[in-house]
Amino acid sequence: MVSETKGGWVYIMADRYRGTMYVGVTAYLAERVQQHQSGSGSDFCTKYGLDRLVWAEQGADVSDCIAHEKRIKRWRREWKFELIERGNPDWSDLSGSLL
Repeated sequence: MVSETKGGWVYIMADRYRGTMYVGVTAYLAERVQQHQSGSGSDFCTKYGLDRLVWAEQGADVSDCIAHEKRIKRWRREWKFELIERGNPDWSDLSGSLL
Protein backbone atom coordinates (compact mmCIF):
# COMPACT_ATOMS: atom_id res chain seq x y z
CA MET A 1 0.00 0.00 0.00
CA VAL A 2 1.39 3.39 -1.01
CA SER A 3 0.73 6.23 1.40
CA GLU A 4 -0.09 9.57 -0.11
CA THR A 5 1.86 12.50 1.34
CA LYS A 6 -0.08 15.62 2.02
CA GLY A 7 1.21 19.15 2.08
CA GLY A 8 0.84 21.67 4.82
CA TRP A 9 1.54 25.18 6.01
CA VAL A 10 3.89 26.67 8.59
CA TYR A 11 2.54 30.00 9.83
CA ILE A 12 3.01 32.76 12.38
CA MET A 13 0.20 34.55 14.21
CA ALA A 14 0.83 37.82 16.09
CA ASP A 15 -1.07 40.43 18.06
CA ARG A 16 0.71 43.50 16.68
CA TYR A 17 3.90 44.75 15.03
CA ARG A 18 6.84 42.96 16.66
CA GLY A 19 4.56 41.69 19.40
CA THR A 20 3.82 38.25 20.74
CA MET A 21 4.07 35.46 18.17
CA TYR A 22 2.78 31.91 17.76
CA VAL A 23 4.34 29.49 15.27
CA GLY A 24 2.09 26.70 14.08
CA VAL A 25 1.61 24.07 11.39
CA THR A 26 -1.59 22.94 9.69
CA ALA A 27 -2.89 21.24 6.59
CA TYR A 28 -5.73 23.76 6.21
CA LEU A 29 -4.46 27.30 6.73
CA ALA A 30 -7.69 29.28 6.18
CA GLU A 31 -9.64 27.13 8.63
CA ARG A 32 -6.88 27.20 11.24
CA VAL A 33 -6.51 30.98 11.09
CA GLN A 34 -10.28 31.34 11.42
CA GLN A 35 -10.12 29.13 14.54
CA HIS A 36 -7.42 31.35 16.04
CA GLN A 37 -9.40 34.49 15.24
CA SER A 38 -12.57 33.10 16.81
CA GLY A 39 -10.73 32.05 19.98
CA SER A 40 -10.97 28.30 19.44
CA GLY A 41 -7.56 27.74 17.82
CA SER A 42 -5.10 27.46 20.67
CA ASP A 43 -5.09 28.49 24.29
CA PHE A 44 -1.90 30.53 23.71
CA CYS A 45 -3.41 32.57 20.86
CA THR A 46 -6.61 33.12 22.83
CA LYS A 47 -4.74 34.16 25.99
CA TYR A 48 -2.55 36.72 24.19
CA GLY A 49 -5.03 37.88 21.54
CA LEU A 50 -3.03 36.61 18.56
CA ASP A 51 -5.47 37.12 15.69
CA ARG A 52 -3.21 38.39 12.91
CA LEU A 53 -1.67 36.04 10.33
CA VAL A 54 1.67 37.71 9.57
CA TRP A 55 3.59 34.95 7.76
CA ALA A 56 2.84 31.62 6.09
CA GLU A 57 4.77 29.20 3.92
CA GLN A 58 3.36 26.20 2.11
CA GLY A 59 5.22 22.93 1.95
CA ALA A 60 4.63 19.86 -0.21
CA ASP A 61 5.12 17.39 2.64
CA VAL A 62 3.53 17.79 6.07
CA SER A 63 6.46 16.09 7.83
CA ASP A 64 8.80 18.72 6.33
CA CYS A 65 6.42 21.43 7.55
CA ILE A 66 6.47 20.01 11.07
CA ALA A 67 10.27 19.93 11.05
CA HIS A 68 10.39 23.53 9.76
CA GLU A 69 7.93 24.65 12.47
CA LYS A 70 10.13 23.08 15.16
CA ARG A 71 13.21 24.84 13.75
CA ILE A 72 11.49 28.23 13.67
CA LYS A 73 10.27 27.79 17.25
CA ARG A 74 13.92 27.47 18.35
CA TRP A 75 14.98 30.63 16.50
CA ARG A 76 15.82 33.85 18.24
CA ARG A 77 13.04 36.44 18.26
CA GLU A 78 14.97 38.76 15.92
CA TRP A 79 15.31 35.99 13.33
CA LYS A 80 11.53 35.53 13.34
CA PHE A 81 11.11 39.29 12.89
CA GLU A 82 13.42 39.17 9.87
CA LEU A 83 11.52 36.23 8.38
CA ILE A 84 8.19 38.03 8.70
CA GLU A 85 9.48 41.40 7.51
CA ARG A 86 11.04 40.01 4.32
CA GLY A 87 7.54 39.56 2.92
CA ASN A 88 5.37 41.60 5.28
CA PRO A 89 7.31 44.63 6.59
CA ASP A 90 4.22 46.23 8.17
CA TRP A 91 3.04 43.02 9.85
CA SER A 92 -0.30 43.34 8.07
CA ASP A 93 -2.93 40.69 8.62
CA LEU A 94 -2.63 38.34 5.64
CA SER A 95 -5.75 36.33 6.45
CA GLY A 96 -7.90 38.37 4.08
CA SER A 97 -6.01 36.92 1.12
CA LEU A 98 -6.99 33.36 2.17
CA LEU A 99 -10.68 33.77 1.36
